[in-house]
Amino acid sequence: MKTCLIVDDSRVIRKVSRHILESLGFAVTEAENGKLALDACEDLMPDVVLLDWNMPVMTGIEFLVHLRQRPGGDAPKVVFCTTENDVAHIREAIQAGADEYVMKPFDHETLQIKLQLVGFA
Repeated sequence: MKTCLIVDDSRVIRKVSRHILESLGFAVTEAENGKLALDACEDLMPDVVLLDWNMPVMTGIEFLVHLRQRPGGDAPKVVFCTTENDVAHIREAIQAGADEYVMKPFDHETLQIKLQLVGFA
């Protein structure tokens, strides 16, 4: 089964994302910040990471940089899911190792398309 780690400090976003991802056949785990997400990746490296930008403890960019430096950390497809939509943020995310970028708020169809673009769903 495909696995996805949702990393977002918003419980509502995690719940909505979980519902969409589970309907697409993913086994889902959640983390409310980048530090907890790195811990989760130690236990089980996910196939896909749905990643928020602005979070306490460790931002999405900080998480992504740390993830990509770990053994096996180049494997997960990372989709930033954020309100940050300017070109500078998108460029920074891609340079840090993100595979796709989706704007909040998003719906089932939008997330499914982004997952298809990275080879899932």
